[in-house]
Amino acid sequence: MSRIENPMAQDELLLYRLYRIHATAAPLVVRMCEQEYGITRREWRILSSLVNREGVLSSELAGIAMLDRARTSRNLTRLAQKNLVRRVPKPSDRREVHIYLTDEGRRLHSDVFPRIVAIQRELLSGMTGAQREQLSDLLALLQAQASTLVAAASGAALPPRD
Repeated sequence: MSRIENPMAQDELLLYRLYRIHATAAPLVVRMCEQEYGITRREWRILSSLVNREGVLSSELAGIAMLDRARTSRNLTRLAQKNLVRRVPKPSDRREVHIYLTDEGRRLHSDVFPRIVAIQRELLSGMTGAQREQLSDLLALLQAQASTLVAAASGAALPPRD
């Protein structure tokens, strides 16, 4: 049995290994977003989640961005103050709001996204094309299995989302 199937130390745990990759590379994106664009990583996550889903309800956006509702609401307030998103109350329930990017929000996304893609390409540059495709397929498989595990444990207490 391989170490990935039978880990003997924290450094061999899959979730820890994935987290280390994220923790190592993510500061490149965070630094760029904060220093050059004046947005946080969570604000970026909300903006990038909204690009192809304009008009989504704020409560749905929280799930898409994998943030809790309170954190999403705070970030949406900051994004609206920065004129990057626009909130439009739902006609039938003014407590719910539809979220739209402003022209400035679209411009920021079109500036930032290609730079993040370039970071990803550099991160993957040590792999062959076939390895990159295999990694993509394996990550999709892992995501599906993680979703299955969560659904199966729906009655169990789960750790909070970031």
